[in-house]
Amino acid sequence: MTVGEALRAAADHLSATSDSARLDAELLMAHALDCSRSDMLLRHQRDPAPDGFEALVDRRARHEPIAYITGEQEFYGRCFAVRPGVLIPRGDSETLVRAALESCSSPRRVLDLGTGSGALLLTLLSERPAAAGVGIDASSRAIETATENARALDLANDWRFERRSWLDDGWQDDLGRFDLVVCNPPYVEADALLDADVHDYEPGEALFAGPEGLDDYRVLIPKLPELLAENGVAIFEIGHQQAESVAQIASEAGFSSELRRDLAGRPRALILRPKP
Repeated sequence: MTVGEALRAAADHLSATSDSARLDAELLMAHALDCSRSDMLLRHQRDPAPDGFEALVDRRARHEPIAYITGEQEFYGRCFAVRPGVLIPRGDSETLVRAALESCSSPRRVLDLGTGSGALLLTLLSERPAAAGVGIDASSRAIETATENARALDLANDWRFERRSWLDDGWQDDLGRFDLVVCNPPYVEADALLDADVHDYEPGEALFAGPEGLDDYRVLIPKLPELLAENGVAIFEIGHQQAESVAQIASEAGFSSELRRDLAGRPRALILRPKP
């Protein structure tokens, strides 16, 4: 079977479980061939299908995310390693990056709360080479993956990742102050119905945050006065129905909020600044 024939068969097989069956098949084939998707489409259609491709397709047919199968995910034009147990970076979260670059153009120190793969922090450090960064996460797997990504990017910035949980007393005590704090916290309601790709594979502790999806905002936002430098800015990702609730939590903690929408026009991030 040629690559082209295998792609058609795989797309048919995946159509029962994926809304992007053809794209999934192409990404898996490019991974199996160890080449880019465009190179695969242009140069390898008549080549023999590689060994192991069917096994990759079978994994995807069981709803395993493409990023976990290939071990990587693109974010803001860069490739990041992703491992099972670490939340997969999503294009929606690029809204936080754009908001950060606009609202804090020259940060000296950046803090990423719940860093996961490190995609947010490492993207910001790549865009702002003079900045230093700290990422924290309760997951040792996340810290390992973020460190791997930082080394792969070969950043000139000062950076470090630390295993810390904001559920522990005093977690913020010795971090210092930051010009920019970014956070994509868990914000999914406990009883929310998620696609099998997410529910069955991605880490629940990085997704779910109580009955309203607000538990982690209530923990983190009141700690910001201890973390922000003078004129510092914090940016939080939010669920598309949470803008008003999170803005209220921020207001009660002494912060004004400014909404940013993602490319689909949905509420996606809140920029928080101390009230005058």
